[in-house]
Amino acid sequence: MKLDWHPDNHFQLLENGEAYYPAVFEALEAAQEEVLIETFILFEDEVGNALKDRLVATARRGVRIDLTMDGWGSPDLSEAFLDELLQAGVRCHFFDPPKRNGLRQLKMLHRLHRKVVVVDGRIGFIGGINFSVDHLKQHGPESKQDYSLRLEGPVVRALHADALRTIAHARPEGRRLRPPRGAEVAPPTWRPEPPQGWAAFVKRDNHRHRNDIEHCYRAAIRTAQREVLIANAYFFPGWRLLRDLRRASRRGVKVQLILQGEPDMAVVRVAARLLYHALVRDGVQVHEYCERPLHGKVAVVDDDWVTIGSSNLDPLSLSLNLEANVIVRDRSLADALRTSLRRLQARHCKEVQAAHLPQPNMWRYLLSSLTYHVVRGWPRWLRWLPAPKLRWRSFLKRGVVETEVPVEAAAEPVAGHR
Repeated sequence: MKLDWHPDNHFQLLENGEAYYPAVFEALEAAQEEVLIETFILFEDEVGNALKDRLVATARRGVRIDLTMDGWGSPDLSEAFLDELLQAGVRCHFFDPPKRNGLRQLKMLHRLHRKVVVVDGRIGFIGGINFSVDHLKQHGPESKQDYSLRLEGPVVRALHADALRTIAHARPEGRRLRPPRGAEVAPPTWRPEPPQGWAAFVKRDNHRHRNDIEHCYRAAIRTAQREVLIANAYFFPGWRLLRDLRRASRRGVKVQLILQGEPDMAVVRVAARLLYHALVRDGVQVHEYCERPLHGKVAVVDDDWVTIGSSNLDPLSLSLNLEANVIVRDRSLADALRTSLRRLQARHCKEVQAAHLPQPNMWRYLLSSLTYHVVRGWPRWLRWLPAPKLRWRSFLKRGVVETEVPVEAAAEPVAGHR
């Protein structure tokens, strides 16, 4: 797979809501023409209300705003909350799977899991942080450790064009939308040298980009020379990615994983620990982050390769959800992210030791293998079920508009896009 690399970008690593929300709010307050927001979760709490207030003020200045949320992740917004946005002119869209009974209900597991903000086609944000108070440390021990990235430069055009594709299925006039001027010009596809300021936008959808993010991870791991450092909240990848990690470790690459030690869902730890024996046996260092729930989806490879985005390394993110990441070649950003992850390792992680793992036996091996293949395989099995349509519900100032598209085409390019 060839990536569309964009040169001359500028990056700012944002750790947790304390850094992310002020940066986004500052960009909104300076917006002149357009704001596009995609988020899995928007809660009506301190953070959600702060976002609403800034969107209302921005829309009243005449800025066009499209706010897209997932119907599962943001199910409980009040009519008063939405009415205030709508009266100001904000267009609100929900990626909302229809409610069906029986086996078709399983298709509802498709989710808009992306976290993307684009302001005026110039400033972009991408990462794993939602708009909810549980991304702030003041929330207490259940607050999440996470990352996002502020972007300026040509790669923002790619985020902008793709955000337009997302809302094309939601807005009545959506299929007449066009990407910003210059967005259709193909950038270089060769590997950037020197690795400074380059970025590529990658996504996972149910049409033409089913495995792009996973392929990027695997390519970076296979070509790693010295170090692979991955911090991922929900770690249960396919056997090919696991094989690449183990092979990298066996050939002398320092492979380190930072996974959840205090997960927000107990099943996360159970699933990840099914993999520990094989990984640790081949020299992969597994660290469990124990201060609070880890929600990050980031990685650093060698001196300059970085990915930050919404995609976990689990069956939902790799096989079902709509996800968005960026791949960056930049030494300064790699140094900043590596420094942050090393701090987590030193202060709040415990390394998994082979001696402390349950002793392997034939029964445990068979049970683990069966469980692994069932958990990893069910997203692919769902594709054999009758494919329903996913409903977009758009709340516009003049009323509610509902549209449906097949799940396989949920992120299909629209007229004028490439």
